Amino acid sequence: MSKHGRILVAMSGGVDSSVAAVMLHEQGYEVIGLTMKTWDYATSGGSSKETGCCSLDSINDARTLAVNYGFPHYILDIRDEFGDYVIDNFVDEYLAGRTPNPCVLCNTYIKWEALLKRANKLDCEFIATGHYANIRQQDSGRYVISKGKDENKDQSYVLWGVSQENLSRTKFPLGSFAKSDIRQMALDMGQEELAKKSESYEICFVPDNDYRAFLKHKVEDLEDRVAGGNFILSNGMIVGQHKGYPFYTIGQRKGLGVAFGEPMFVTQILPESNTVVLGKADELERKEAMVRNINMIKYASIEEPMNDVITKIRYKDAGMLSTIVQEKDSMRVVFDHNVSAIAPGQSAVFYEGNDLLGGGFLV
Repeated sequence: MSKHGRILVAMSGGVDSSVAAVMLHEQGYEVIGLTMKTWDYATSGGSSKETGCCSLDSINDARTLAVNYGFPHYILDIRDEFGDYVIDNFVDEYLAGRTPNPCVLCNTYIKWEALLKRANKLDCEFIATGHYANIRQQDSGRYVISKGKDENKDQSYVLWGVSQENLSRTKFPLGSFAKSDIRQMALDMGQEELAKKSESYEICFVPDNDYRAFLKHKVEDLEDRVAGGNFILSNGMIVGQHKGYPFYTIGQRKGLGVAFGEPMFVTQILPESNTVVLGKADELERKEAMVRNINMIKYASIEEPMNDVITKIRYKDAGMLSTIVQEKDSMRVVFDHNVSAIAPGQSAVFYEGNDLLGGGFLV
């Protein structure tokens, strides 16, 4: 019998999830490793070289580590579920003039559900991932996610959608460590190649980071359908033609293909008329934002306006002091100071200190 029970660990083949699995194994858990195959190039397109968490090399790396440490390892093919939900949503959001957040959707609707379904079949009480975040249970009974120790690696932003039920069975072994600590642990394990593995900051199913090419591959005749729309200014003046509204994002400055005497940015995308609005930097600034489909973490709901909340509107955003007001399943955010480039479709995530209050999608 194991000391702490049986735990299913999501293993991508990277240094973080590999060290997490070994760490739990050495703590006395009965570890079972699971690598999820979420996509492949045959159906998704992209460059000819497979990289990242779903490549054959990564799967083999995860399996080899498990064999070396004497715990079982399985591969779970969830390409159909992933494609039907995450990739289809990714395409639909760009076609609706929004900027999607696929990692949040994948965590919320695909990975956690797939992990827990398999955990149940394997009689695992818990699941674990290599995310840099912490989790604890409050006296109220609710489970709270808080930031990881390593501010540069903190991944709490992409976890706002995970349900309380799923959090109750989740462990984040790396939350109290810095990335440098994890690389050193890999070296101490004799895993030099693993310790030196580079990190990918790309969307897993767009490994060449060219989402425009991905959209063209997925949507037949997209270029022909959307080319030739107008660039306009906020006063309606036409200032040029663009290559198609899905190929632009809020705040974009480079690659517009039109020249002005000063920097101009994408301030609005109007899919109905295939129009892209351009403006100066100050035209990107907003004092308020609306957030839909919220999921609350620390508290079940917020009955009164809450001040001094840090709201992040991008993964690497430092965050801005704000007041949040819950309106049913939406949240109104009033920032203490103007913020720039609020992109519909991206996540807005709310923090009380280091604790994750919840989050949702920007409207």
